Amino acid sequence: MKISSFMKNYMLYVRGIKNNFFLNIIFTPLAWISIMIISFMDFLRKHGLSKTIESPLPLISVGNLTYGGTNKTPFVEMLSHYAEKKHVRTGIVTRGYSGHADKVILLHNGNEKRELTGDEPLLLSKKLPNIPVAVAKKRLDGIKALKNEGIELVIADDAFQHKILNRDVDIVLIDCLCPFGSGKLIPAGIMREKINALSRADIVVLTKSDQVNQDELESLKKIVNKYVSLNQIFTSRLEINDWLLFGTNETPKENAKIFAFSAIGSPESFIRSINSYGFITAGFKNFTDHHQFTLKDLEEISREADESKAEYIMCTEKDLYNLPEKTKWPFNLPLIIPKIKTIVNENDKFFELLTELLQPQIIIASNGYGEDAIGTILAKKFRERLRHSKISAFPLVGRGDSYLQSGFDTKSAPSITPSGGVLKYSLKDLWGDMRAGLLLHVKKQLSDWKKIAHRIRTPICVGDVYLLLHCLFGSGARPMFCATAKTVYLSGHWRIERTIINAFTLRTWTRDKKSAEQLGKKAVYSGSPIMDLLNEGVIEDQEKNVILLLPGSRTRACKDVKMLLDAAEIMHSHGENNFRMVLAPTLQVDEFLSACKDFGWTVDDEKLIHNEITIELTHESIASASNGVKILIGLGGTANQLCAGLGIPVISIDEKGKRVQKKLLGDCEILTSPEGKSLAECALRVLNDKKLYEFMSDAGKQRMGKPGAVDDIVDYACKNLGWDIRDKVYERFRV
Repeated sequence: MKISSFMKNYMLYVRGIKNNFFLNIIFTPLAWISIMIISFMDFLRKHGLSKTIESPLPLISVGNLTYGGTNKTPFVEMLSHYAEKKHVRTGIVTRGYSGHADKVILLHNGNEKRELTGDEPLLLSKKLPNIPVAVAKKRLDGIKALKNEGIELVIADDAFQHKILNRDVDIVLIDCLCPFGSGKLIPAGIMREKINALSRADIVVLTKSDQVNQDELESLKKIVNKYVSLNQIFTSRLEINDWLLFGTNETPKENAKIFAFSAIGSPESFIRSINSYGFITAGFKNFTDHHQFTLKDLEEISREADESKAEYIMCTEKDLYNLPEKTKWPFNLPLIIPKIKTIVNENDKFFELLTELLQPQIIIASNGYGEDAIGTILAKKFRERLRHSKISAFPLVGRGDSYLQSGFDTKSAPSITPSGGVLKYSLKDLWGDMRAGLLLHVKKQLSDWKKIAHRIRTPICVGDVYLLLHCLFGSGARPMFCATAKTVYLSGHWRIERTIINAFTLRTWTRDKKSAEQLGKKAVYSGSPIMDLLNEGVIEDQEKNVILLLPGSRTRACKDVKMLLDAAEIMHSHGENNFRMVLAPTLQVDEFLSACKDFGWTVDDEKLIHNEITIELTHESIASASNGVKILIGLGGTANQLCAGLGIPVISIDEKGKRVQKKLLGDCEILTSPEGKSLAECALRVLNDKKLYEFMSDAGKQRMGKPGAVDDIVDYACKNLGWDIRDKVYERFRV
C-alpha cells in the first residue's frame, strides 16, 4: 500500500526531521519502557543470567542500531564474495522479514517462493548462486542446517540484536544520511537500542558516506568514536555494477528522465543515488518497506510515469522480488534496475581487521595450584590442536606461574593472599585474606573479565562453583566446567551447587562416575582430570625405593618442612636412605631453603644434607618425580592425590584439611599426629607390611581412577563448538 498521511508524519517524526507534539506524547513513554526492558535484559546477559549460545560455526553478524535501510544486503553480498575468494565455504542465515516459513528453508539460486522467505533472502540467493541462504525463525537452526551442508563460515543478516547467539565478529552499519533518527527508541524513534550498544561492535561501517559532506562525516565519526576506537570505524558507498533491463536492450543513457518507485527502508538514499548517477528524477512513488506490489500499484506507477514524461521506470533489486509475475506488468516504459555493490573505502584495512577478529580467542580459568596445572595441560592440548588460535589463562589464585612457565598469557590480575586461596577450612584464613585485599582482588578480576568477554570463545573453568560464578558474572558466558574441587567421596556438591551447575554451565566434567550421576544430565565422566596431571607419562622404576617428601605449595611449607626433615632422619636410621623432595612452583624457594638451614640442614647443589642424610631436591612434575617412589610423606593436596592414583601409599598429618582429603583418598592414606616421629613410624609400618602396602596401593588406584577428562574437553570444544573449523577459517583468511 501507499504511505498514508499519518505514516508520512510518523516517519518524519521518528527520523528526527520534524517534531510532532501529539506523537511525542503518545510514543515517548513507550520508548522509555523499551529502554527499561532492553537494559534489564542486557544486565541479565552481561552476567550470565540470560542464556547465550555459541554458534557451531564461525559467525559474522552484519546488523545495525536502527530500523531502515543501511545497505546490509549488499554488504553481506560483498563479505560472501570475499570469503569465497579465500576458499572458505560460506553460507548466509537470515530470519527472512515478512516470510512465513515454519521450518528452515535452504535457498539455492533463489529457488523458493517469496511468500515463504521474504524478498532479501531471494535477492541474496539469486546474486550468490554458490552460497546457500538459510531462512530460519531461529538462527541457530539455520546455522545447524548450513553446517550439515558442509559450510565453514556463516554470515548472519541483521543479527546485532540477536544476543542469545554469540558471534565471532559483530559488524554494525550506520546510515550517514540518517544515523540515529530522533535518537529515541522505537516507537518514538528508529533506534532498536541505545547508542551505547555500539560498544559491543567489533567493526562500525558508515554507509552512504559519499552522500554527505566531509564535515558531516567527521562529525558522525566523532560520535561513534565515543564507543569504539577509530581503527574500528570504516566508510562505504554503493556503486552500480551492472543493469537489469526489461523492455529495452540498451543501457540507460546519461541525463535520462527517470520515474522511480521503491519499497525500501531508506528511499531518500535511493533518490540521491539516482541523481548522483546523472539521471533526472521526473517523479517518485514510495511504499512501505518490503511492500508486495499489486497490479493496481503498478498501473498507478505506469500512469504517473507516463504523465511525468519519463523515459524509464526504475526500482531497486529488492523491489523486483516484490513485483507480480513479469507477464502481468502494465508498464508502457522500459523498467531498469541498477545492480549495485558495496565498496569499503578503506578496503585493505577493513579486511585486515576482520581477519584479526576471526582468530579464535580461548580462555581457561582456574583457582588453585592443582587447578592451574590441569588448566595448563588443557592449554597445551589446545595449542597442539589449534595451531592458529590464541590461548590464554585466567588464574584466580596466585600469579598463574604454571601457565606463564609454559608460555601462555594470563588475563587476570594476580591475587596473592596469605592462605594461598584456600578459604573453606578456616575463618581465620578468610579474615587474613580479607585484610590482605581479597575483595579488591575480586573486583579487579571481575573488571578483567569485562575487558575480554566480548572476544573470547566459551570459557573453560577448572575448579569449584565459586570460580564458575566468578566467570559467569564477569564474562556473561556459560562455561564448560571441569569440577575438580568436589566429589561424592567428599560429601558431594550441595543442592544449591548442583542447581547452579545444571542451570549455568554448558557441560560439566567430573572426577568420578558417581559425581556425574549426582550432578545430572549436563555432567559426564570421561576420566579423572586430576589424573590427567600425569599426562607427561610416569616412568615405572621401583628399584630405587625412594621416599617422596612433599612440603606442600603454600607459605606454611617453610614451617611444616621440619616434620618432613625429622621423619627423614628417623627413617634413615632404619636403613631407608633414598629421599626426594618436590618443590612446588608456588614456593618461595629462597625462603624455603633458608628455613631448612635454620633447622640444621645444608643446601648443596640441589640437595639437602644433614650428617649422612641426603635429600634430592627437584622442581619436576609429580609424573617425573614419582619415578622409583615407594611411599609418600606428603603435606600437599593435588600432589598427594596423584601419588595415590599411581598406587603410592600416602602418609600425612591429621588436621582439618587433610581429614577432608582422607575422605577422598580413602584407604590409600593414613593420617598421623603432626610430628616427624609419627610420620616416620607410620611410613615404616606400611613399607614393612606387604599386605597393607598392596591394599593401600590398590585402594588409591581404584579411588582416583584413570586420566581422560582433558582430552574429552578438548575434543568436545573442537567438534561440538566448532573450534576446529574456526582455526582453519582463520588460517585461510590470513593467506
